[in-house]
Amino acid sequence: MTVSFEVVEEPARAAAAMMVSAALGGGEIVLAGGSTPKAAYAQFVSAIKEVGFDPSQTRFWLGDERCVERGDKLSNFEMIEESLLRPLADIAEPDVHRIKGELGPQPAADDYERQLRDAGPPRFDLVLLGIGPDGHTASLFPDQPSVSERSRLAVGVPEAGLEPFVPRVSLTIPALAAAREVVFLVSGSAKADAVAAAFGPGSKPDPHVPSSMLVPEAERITVLMDADAAARLDLDSGSEQ
Repeated sequence: MTVSFEVVEEPARAAAAMMVSAALGGGEIVLAGGSTPKAAYAQFVSAIKEVGFDPSQTRFWLGDERCVERGDKLSNFEMIEESLLRPLADIAEPDVHRIKGELGPQPAADDYERQLRDAGPPRFDLVLLGIGPDGHTASLFPDQPSVSERSRLAVGVPEAGLEPFVPRVSLTIPALAAAREVVFLVSGSAKADAVAAAFGPGSKPDPHVPSSMLVPEAERITVLMDADAAARLDLDSGSEQ
């Protein structure tokens, strides 16, 4: 396992370049919600159109979803559809696996589990994740049973640990870790403590900091962050751990 840190002015731009690389190989990409991933998706679309590449052989998955109706502004898929899928529609129809959050947390998790199992399950090429100020990632919140789930690939999360307080569905730690590369996109000083707790020197896997639970299980983790998010890390001793 290797954790690499990259402090960049625009984490979204760096993530978009990683997405392009994975797409060029017809890869399996797990998408995240949030403002920084949204910016990455827009830049990915621009890059794909600039080079004239057809990403129809790329398969997209969602890392998590909120249990709301289709079209709801809280839906991660709604954001992904707006920033990624619709802009690509004039050149390609990517293979997208949606979490049907409108079914409710457990039925939607069961449905997504079936999709994943029917696909192999896939060995993801690139997993994009965020990290919350509380250390959560995807919809895996501190000290909840979902953080310790090891037999399933997708799990229902009846109670969110952070706003918006709606039920969720999330990929589990084993599913997220089964990737060639896991990339955390982090911006802003509000995330600095969480980044240090999850990945800083001396940090250990801790259910109270769900992001840290990926460290011993993932093959490779890259933390893409701006200077504010990196403020609590001691990077003078090297960029990897």
